[in-house]
Amino acid sequence: MSNIRNICILAHVDHGKTTLADHLIASCGGGVLHPKQAGRLRFLDYLDEEQRRAITMKSSSIALQFHNHSINLIDSPGHMDFCSEVSTAARLSDGALVLVDAVEGVHIQTHAVLRQAWIEKLTPCLVLNKIDRLICELKLTPMEAFIRLQRIVHEVNGIMSTYKSQKYLSDVDSLLAAPSGDLTDDNFELIEDDEEDTFQPQKGNVAFVCAFDGWGFRTSKFAEFCADKLNSKNPNPLHKVNPATVNKALWGPRYYNPKTMMFVGKKGIAGISNAQPLFVQWVLEPIWQLYKACLEPDGDIAILQKVIRNFGLKGLEHELKNKDPKSKLQAVMCHWLPLSDAILSMVVNCMPDPIQAQSFRVSRLLPKREVLDEGMKSEVLAEAEAARKSVEACDSRPEAPCVAFVSKMFAVPVKMLPQRGLHGEIINNFTEDGGNGDSDECFLAFARIFSGVLYAGQKVYVLSALYDPLKEENMQKHVQEAELHSLYLMMGQGLKPVAFVKAGNVVAIRGLGQHILKSATLSSTKSCWPFSSMVFQVSPTLKVAIEPSDPADIGALMKGLRLLNRADPFVEVTVSGRGEHVLAAAGEVHLERCIKDLKERFAKVSLEVSPPLVSFRETIECEESDPLENLRLLTGTTDFVEKTTANGRCVVRVQVMKLPTALTKLLDESSEFLGDIVGGKMGKTYNSLEAHKASITEDDNTIESLKKRIIAAVEKDSLYWSSQIDKDLVEKYKVLWQNFLKRIWAFGPRQVGPNILLTPDIKKAANVDSSVLLRGSPYVSQRLGFLDVEESQRIRKYEASMATTNGLYQEVETLESSVMSGFQLASAAGPLCDEPMWGLAFVVEAYVSASTGQINDSSNSQQQAEQYGMFSGQVMTAVKDACKAAVLQKKPRLVEGMYFCELNTPTEYLGAMYAVLARRRARVLKEEMQEGSPLFTVHAYLPVTESFGFADELRRWTSGASSALLVLSHWEALPEDPFFVPKTEEEKEEFGDGASVLPNTARKLIDGVRRRKGLPVEEKVVQHATKQRTLARKV
Repeated sequence: MSNIRNICILAHVDHGKTTLADHLIASCGGGVLHPKQAGRLRFLDYLDEEQRRAITMKSSSIALQFHNHSINLIDSPGHMDFCSEVSTAARLSDGALVLVDAVEGVHIQTHAVLRQAWIEKLTPCLVLNKIDRLICELKLTPMEAFIRLQRIVHEVNGIMSTYKSQKYLSDVDSLLAAPSGDLTDDNFELIEDDEEDTFQPQKGNVAFVCAFDGWGFRTSKFAEFCADKLNSKNPNPLHKVNPATVNKALWGPRYYNPKTMMFVGKKGIAGISNAQPLFVQWVLEPIWQLYKACLEPDGDIAILQKVIRNFGLKGLEHELKNKDPKSKLQAVMCHWLPLSDAILSMVVNCMPDPIQAQSFRVSRLLPKREVLDEGMKSEVLAEAEAARKSVEACDSRPEAPCVAFVSKMFAVPVKMLPQRGLHGEIINNFTEDGGNGDSDECFLAFARIFSGVLYAGQKVYVLSALYDPLKEENMQKHVQEAELHSLYLMMGQGLKPVAFVKAGNVVAIRGLGQHILKSATLSSTKSCWPFSSMVFQVSPTLKVAIEPSDPADIGALMKGLRLLNRADPFVEVTVSGRGEHVLAAAGEVHLERCIKDLKERFAKVSLEVSPPLVSFRETIECEESDPLENLRLLTGTTDFVEKTTANGRCVVRVQVMKLPTALTKLLDESSEFLGDIVGGKMGKTYNSLEAHKASITEDDNTIESLKKRIIAAVEKDSLYWSSQIDKDLVEKYKVLWQNFLKRIWAFGPRQVGPNILLTPDIKKAANVDSSVLLRGSPYVSQRLGFLDVEESQRIRKYEASMATTNGLYQEVETLESSVMSGFQLASAAGPLCDEPMWGLAFVVEAYVSASTGQINDSSNSQQQAEQYGMFSGQVMTAVKDACKAAVLQKKPRLVEGMYFCELNTPTEYLGAMYAVLARRRARVLKEEMQEGSPLFTVHAYLPVTESFGFADELRRWTSGASSALLVLSHWEALPEDPFFVPKTEEEKEEFGDGASVLPNTARKLIDGVRRRKGLPVEEKVVQHATKQRTLARKV
């Protein structure tokens, strides 16, 4: 077990992950790849689409053998569209090789993969790739290159220290957290003193490589050579230099004083001219000299031979006769500094084996559950705890409980499966398990064994993320029994059948295609907690509607969508309210690959794909000049919208206000927790349930933290206004918000959205003759702890007393759900284009009166009910219409999603790049030139609606020199009024008058959505009402 390593390669796109994997496979892959093809074949990118686009689109595994060590290597994509594959690779690994381009440096996806490694508790090692570009492209001197490499290492360490400091502060929050929740300079200094850097070349976890040419090294390689050289010059055995001492001095501002033969700091070289740091003098200088001697036309061959002689390189006579300078250079460098030795020795020495890794990863993989009633099912608890301890110890005994985790399902053509078994017998692979005999695809599970031994033909339990062993009688739909058909050792595209697999290994499993959709936990016992869900960096935001070109192929399309949904860990397939099949992907590249797979592999029919379905939100304009004016709208009684039910028995008055931006973002980000706390039903909430479904105390802590964050968001908004208005007004602002937080009735839409329904203020509610006000229930405020127990009990007693004394009050109580449903319907589909509302607070006052005429006449009331419909439905419709009308009255605005865009562009194409950004309504945040390179890095916000085709247009206008990476950032309201009509003379002069006014951007977007949804659109059918003219007539 100590000879096993499970590692993944993580990096930004095009930083050299697959090229590095090629060289490792060529050296230690058992002859599946010839060294001459390494870096050019891209062995793990075996899909046609991957080879065509030259990017990795899925995570692939291969088993390597290095010095009696078995290394399971998983290559992962770097493109943001396929970040879900990074999550699947990280979950099955114990360590991560993080690659960074020495020229481009740290990018946004580098931050993302470092965060993923931190979340999954992986042990990272840093690989600085493309060192040759510093020599050949940027023409840097060794000293300049050293400064650049130091800066990259420091920047990556800064990212890791940020994650460490967040963890450190959460552990000692009471001691170090500042009052506002922000970090202070003193805190940072304390943490820096307490925590050492994650990546340090002298520790051996940093490698400097050129993956394309196949060479690389760690400082220990040169430390051994330099120590031997120094010891040969110094005959005194008492002054022998230890290689470990040299290794510590090789990185940083350390110098060698030849007079004293000692390693000194900067002060120790005061009298020495042209002194250089040890890393420059002893490491970079020989490499630079070798490159110049081989590649430059006037290169001195004597320098090449001197380097070969000094470092004792032998067996290069044939390679030195090669007339191609690049081939000669590669031969010498690969012989001198073999890449596979540097990387794999770092993996063996710096990364943990499965036993060590699972002991500290178990808190992430299987969080410990606290159970209140331990005596309820003590046997089940004991068995579940035994399984958890087996995972923690990585117990590989056959009698240990077998526990494995499937991170994804992937499709393989049946013809690619091994045709022969372990003993040479012919296997009939076309009897597809699960009844998909008519499919050419076989689904395999990408899994890691965490405990016990897994055998082919074994029966196991498949546990979903919602499974709870303590509630077995209610968990039948979350557990299935399955028989494993075959086990395979993955060798890239190739599969090698095996009879069994022990704990600590990665394996492909056949036989689970009908039991697992995306991911699941496998266990030999039902008494086992499921593994925690994986964390994805983004969510599927790009949606299109799909239909077959021939309506008769709808069956094949539905079957293909089911297969695609299982084969891709990130795609989402849904059916819209209009009956369309909607496919959601992470981005354009991901969507194109999904459509191609549907057409060619899964459905095999011609498809019609709609334009992208972009989601919007609807809100109102906030009164920027006076925030109190915004709040007073909900405290007065004059500014409201009034609707009456059809039978005239209920009058609904609605007031609306815009929520603070910070509070809106918090409610949107916390929807998963709100679903659990408030009790809303929403698909996403299930991902967060297993973290605290068995622990009441943990749930209380979550509620308390969410309550603090809500109060902090409100205070943050008040602090923003404190510099513009009086302190007395700020205090009134806080008091009003404290009152509002005690009156939260519900969130919306779907009970967890960023909109709030407030109960009416009883003291200031208007009096309507012979009617009863529907008071509502501050249920959410009670759940979040804004209402104390005594206050909530007093409200319940008052309601109970009124219900017993007045029959009308009983009827009013039954209408509470109608008011809430009306609010949910309105917040889910706003008045502009039926899109969800965003950041609004509603106060609904419903006054219910007794029926007119003969109140006790049952036949009359029944006739009235038949005439107008159910009274509860009338109230629901009135509330919905009143909420929409209130929004229309308060200057409605459209809210669109924004991408954060990072662009890299050469100086000569800056103008063309800015022209593309301007055409697509982008807002540039900053631009900076990368030090030591001709590239500019530009950060901008780009609307999601304008992002389709953005990368292609950018490449076309910049001749392929610019690259862009898009990450979904936030929602932003369009400042334009969609109903704008010029009124003043200046406006008429600028925008025109009457029919000549062109629709603005907001109106165009609204009309586009309404047209797609089949809603009425106000547009002129005839644009120019002139007499028709024939084409032949010349005028």
